[in-house]
Amino acid sequence: MIVRTIDEITDTDRDVSNEAQTWRSKRIVLADDRVGFSFHETTIKAGTTNEFHYANHIEAVWLVEGKGTLTNLETGEEFEIGAGSMYLLDGNERHRVVCEEQMRMYCVFNPPVTGREVHDEDGIYPLLRLQEDGSVVREK
Repeated sequence: MIVRTIDEITDTDRDVSNEAQTWRSKRIVLADDRVGFSFHETTIKAGTTNEFHYANHIEAVWLVEGKGTLTNLETGEEFEIGAGSMYLLDGNERHRVVCEEQMRMYCVFNPPVTGREVHDEDGIYPLLRLQEDGSVVREK
């Protein structure tokens, strides 16, 4: 059994922000927990616009606080989202989140992220695989 609190994760290597400090992700469950998914609490600052593309991962997002607009950059569809909204990126859609009020959300990734991923120039997390010895290799 694994039990963790947000306070335990805050300011550790599981607490990650982007360079512009527009979002912060606290990685509660990661690949090294070996449960088949990762689970994160992510906060996005009000007044910011962020583009994401998880080409190698499926992501489910449950918004528990805040509001804004989600745009599917593949189709141009826009969705007003707020507390109680869920979205699932089941087709690896490139997407934009425009945050009107600070958003706090819980996200599940499959396959799980290792916590060592960094968005590349296209906003994509590489597909990393955790080996038995704890080392990480990049999938091709």
